[in-house]
Amino acid sequence: MIQKRTGRCACGAVGYGFDIDPHFVAVCYCFDCKAASGVEAMTLFSVAEDDFTLLSGQPKAFRYTASSGKGLDRNFCPPYGARLFTSNAESYSGMVFVTIGSLDNPEGFGPVLEMFTKRRNSRLCRMNSAVWPIPGLHGLVAGLNFPPG
Repeated sequence: MIQKRTGRCACGAVGYGFDIDPHFVAVCYCFDCKAASGVEAMTLFSVAEDDFTLLSGQPKAFRYTASSGKGLDRNFCPPYGARLFTSNAESYSGMVFVTIGSLDNPEGFGPVLEMFTKRRNSRLCRMNSAVWPIPGLHGLVAGLNFPPG
């Protein structure tokens, strides 16, 4: 079956696909994303687990306990270690969080909100285009630093 949207790691060892366009696209400033990526923020989006399909290869999963105390699996490209997606997140059952940079065509996937903005570097600007509230998203983001700013 051909997937509507696809992505992969830079070397092509692991590929994935999904059909339903995500509504949750966020820039995350949490300490866990910073440490895992080595950058100030990570842009990611959510896909329902039952819509997410591995198309090629097998990622290397690393079980991690976030600062919240909840577990999750970070999934990487085995040869080069690029982070592709997070799965089995105890806080967000049934969701896969995918790095936007791994999409084959990220056009149209701009962030709609920022998360953990209190941890954002003070020299960085806040997003101008944050749309809040997002219908149906309240349960997904309860307890985070929303709305932005």
